[in-house]
Amino acid sequence: MKRSGKMPARRRNFVLFLFSLPLLVGAAATLPVAAVHFTDVTQQAGIRFVHNSGRAGKKFLPETLGAGGAFFDADGDGWLDVLLINSKDWAPRGRKSYCALYHNNHNGTFTDVTAASGLNIEMYGMGVAIGDFDNDGRDDAYITALEGDRLFHNEGNGKFKDVTAASGIRNANFSTSAAWLDYDRDGKLDLFVANYVQWTAKGDLWCSLDGATKSYCTPESYKGTSCKLYRGLGGGKFEDVTEKAGVAEPTSKSLGITVFDYNNDGWPDIFVANDTEPNKLYRNNHNGTFTEEGMAAGVAFGEDGVARGAMGTDAGDYDRSGRPHLLVGNFSNQMIGLYHNEGTGLFVDEAPSSTVGRASLLSLAFGVFFFDYDLDGWPDIFAANGHIEEEIGRVQPKVQYREPPLLFRNLGKRRFENVTASMGPAFARAMVARGAAYGDYDHDGDLDILITTNHGAAYLLRNDGGNRNNWVSLRLVGTKSNRDGIGAKVYVESASGKQWDMVHSGGSYCSQSDLALTFGLAQDRGVKGIDIEWPSGTKQHVAEVAANQFITIEEGKGIISKSGPAGR
Repeated sequence: MKRSGKMPARRRNFVLFLFSLPLLVGAAATLPVAAVHFTDVTQQAGIRFVHNSGRAGKKFLPETLGAGGAFFDADGDGWLDVLLINSKDWAPRGRKSYCALYHNNHNGTFTDVTAASGLNIEMYGMGVAIGDFDNDGRDDAYITALEGDRLFHNEGNGKFKDVTAASGIRNANFSTSAAWLDYDRDGKLDLFVANYVQWTAKGDLWCSLDGATKSYCTPESYKGTSCKLYRGLGGGKFEDVTEKAGVAEPTSKSLGITVFDYNNDGWPDIFVANDTEPNKLYRNNHNGTFTEEGMAAGVAFGEDGVARGAMGTDAGDYDRSGRPHLLVGNFSNQMIGLYHNEGTGLFVDEAPSSTVGRASLLSLAFGVFFFDYDLDGWPDIFAANGHIEEEIGRVQPKVQYREPPLLFRNLGKRRFENVTASMGPAFARAMVARGAAYGDYDHDGDLDILITTNHGAAYLLRNDGGNRNNWVSLRLVGTKSNRDGIGAKVYVESASGKQWDMVHSGGSYCSQSDLALTFGLAQDRGVKGIDIEWPSGTKQHVAEVAANQFITIEEGKGIISKSGPAGR
């Protein structure tokens, strides 16, 4: 996470070459760009959250990195609620800072229900991962926190209970992102937690941009620490299998996690985005262990062979090749990583030769994800940006502390177009963004965006116009598999082609998007068939389904519910 200093000659030459590349232009998609925009509805929706980083002039490193948020159905009413993670003051200042849970009122507004939720526990929170760890049909919340992570069991009706002590999870590290997965495919969710560096307030170091005043230190100033893997044992119990599974790496400085099956062998693999240390790609060996393949796969370093300041990450099939590709948010002057999965165990970063790299070079991307904002059937790219040093503009005039988000429209044939400027005023706002998540909170079929900022407000951006194209939303219910169907692959075929996606927890940065899968269908009136490969190994086929429906499919049973979109 380099914050100052001159750019190496090799990098300067590369940047000059990059900016001389012609802008890629692709074939027109179904909807014109102007047909879709995002509207900031935060205030009218009733969301009044402001993140407290605890900053008070001491420039403590954790102040720069929090915090995330989540879209999930906390109370089981079928509508997405919002959970926003908070940090706190370092020393008591006569106020309390809690995470905030907002109940969806089904009419575009939310009600703050934190006080009665059981989540009103003060902590220096960072990230959140959602998953039904005990398979009781209610989604639980794992919150990473500086003084020790917390596992909250969903008791029903939006009430949560802290069950950390009884769970066996003991992660008192500088933790950031987390993700639920079923790495051994036994039907019980496991948990992977990213840990950053070894830091304490007492051991905080003095660093400076100008040699006179204190600035936030780079991660190079601190020793790394290993991520953690906890295996679900059932009965709400977990076992630390980090060493046994082969994922212990004390030099890591981890900020982002994405779980995906990069070699299509049916077993979930894990990609870890590291800050100034090589990224890790853990290949699942099918026997409870992993082998690290980051360097061999080409995802450990940047194009110049140097470890980048990697933040958030996601995976998706943006070219319909049938393979998941990697998206990685990086530090300013490093551009977003767009690693194309060649299907041979090797990835190639396509960002340097695409609009994605050109437009993201000066941004510092934290929350990143693939999602189909215009529902044309091709996954697009969103990036939430914001620097970590308030005074960065003094030493790097082209880099800003507050930065607007970026949206890249997928044109097909591995080409993207930067459509940020046409998305409305909400996309013109500069902010210090951190987490980002997507989900259809208003039940109209298209995907909305939740953005968290550091020491600032959260933003809810409503997608207006995406649902002019057709779509189908699929939520899975496992029986032999874990209840949320995490790890299941879903294949959808319609008149315009085939698509697929995988249900996954975590991703982005410190945040959680809806676990339902939304497939854009463009003008197709329905899907010819849906095929599901469940983590249990069960394969399931669902026949023709009409477009513009929310479908719930149970493992071994088929469609158990369907409904159309709600009116505004």
